[in-house]
Amino acid sequence: MTARTYGQFCGLARALEIVGERWSLLVVRDLVLGPKRFTELRNGLPKIPASVLPARLNELEQWGVVRRRVLPGVDATVVYELTEYGSELDQIVLQLALWGARSLGEPAVEDVHTVDAAILSLYTTFVAEAALGLRVSFELHYGEMVIHALIDNGALKVAEGAYPDADLIIEPHGPAMLKMWRGDMSAAEAVSTGQVTVYGDTRHLETFIQVFHIGALPVPERGLAVH
Repeated sequence: MTARTYGQFCGLARALEIVGERWSLLVVRDLVLGPKRFTELRNGLPKIPASVLPARLNELEQWGVVRRRVLPGVDATVVYELTEYGSELDQIVLQLALWGARSLGEPAVEDVHTVDAAILSLYTTFVAEAALGLRVSFELHYGEMVIHALIDNGALKVAEGAYPDADLIIEPHGPAMLKMWRGDMSAAEAVSTGQVTVYGDTRHLETFIQVFHIGALPVPERGLAVH
């Protein structure tokens, strides 16, 4: 168990001691989407130092957040997965990601956009109430990376890869996706300015904006906030 402690009898302090170390929550983020081999985790976090990933996994195991499991088969592959306790972080991770997304700007040249991050971004920004009664499929292309999203009466399923006969294929350019999620750019403007290329019924892009959004960045208030 890690010896680092805030020395406070506080649930938030304990939560930070468990998942507050650098890279820990990103490991949890990638495991939210399902069990992964060590190499899959490492590939999804290409900038993590070689010695840090095993250390974080060991710490999360000791806290009961992550466990190892041997898959049945000849090769007896070991995967890492969230425990029942760790799975309780699912919605916390999504809410924190949504909160952080409001402060995203244009990506830096060295920034990495992984498949897991792209998949999680759709779960993060999905507004289930706006998708009630809808049945539509989207395929998103981020360069060579392709994911798809299926909406069925308020339920969402996102996975890697193309989707046959998707209702709309979306190819965002630059920060176009973020602009649409924030409501800074309409579907018509996105297409007419060439910031988004679509294949299929363009009306579905308006639907996409309605069911995936994060809201505008809040304007800081002056003075003390009293609740």
